[in-house]
Amino acid sequence: MNPPKINIKSFGVHSVLIEWPHEVSEHILETILRFQTYIRFNILSDKDWEMVPSYNSLLLINRKKTIDFEKISKDINVGYSQLKESEKPDRYLWRLPVSYDLEFGLDLDEVAKKLNKTIPEIIAMHTGTTYTVYGIGFLPGFMYLGGLLKDLEVPRKATPRLKVVKGAVGIAGKQAGIYPQESPGGWNIIGNCSVPIFDASKENPCFVNVGDKIEFYQISRAEYNLHKIEAEVGIYKPEKIKLNA
Repeated sequence: MNPPKINIKSFGVHSVLIEWPHEVSEHILETILRFQTYIRFNILSDKDWEMVPSYNSLLLINRKKTIDFEKISKDINVGYSQLKESEKPDRYLWRLPVSYDLEFGLDLDEVAKKLNKTIPEIIAMHTGTTYTVYGIGFLPGFMYLGGLLKDLEVPRKATPRLKVVKGAVGIAGKQAGIYPQESPGGWNIIGNCSVPIFDASKENPCFVNVGDKIEFYQISRAEYNLHKIEAEVGIYKPEKIKLNA
């Protein structure tokens, strides 16, 4: 399959934005991630560069020097024309535990009523699909997860909460997500994940990358409490499966 067309923009003197067609597509996301790998090893050998992939774009940032936009855009176009299907980064499936206890699932009952479903049906649908990490942002470690079942789609809350607790699992529109820190937020909260998604003290603060997959599975309140203790002492390891082995 031919790679989609790109548009290259200057994004200030220290950044370049590469844009793909504005649609939610795993093919586009896969192309972005393959090109990110190509750029890292073939165009941007300087370690001062930072790259931020998302749904339809790849942002290249160099905070230490002014970018020669004409040169880099030419290099990008040439490199993109040479992109091969074989250039794929490692990707993982992460299985994350969630307690749907009503103490955590603040909007679980409301969501069930809006969708004319039972709470067990909502939980079964939420845990019964595989999500794709299309972007990480808003908060450090906040994953925008595509793949929510159509039967689970509900709009954001009309009035956002001023405080959403760390680990809250939410759904809004066509997306799912986990709040990695306490924050205001307008998503519908249906549970809480016992795994810390972001830890600033670690060399790699967020263990998940754009392009990875996420599956949720239900745990009891007792299991949730145990996981929290294990995470605090650093012995809990989330389950991961390599996808392109």
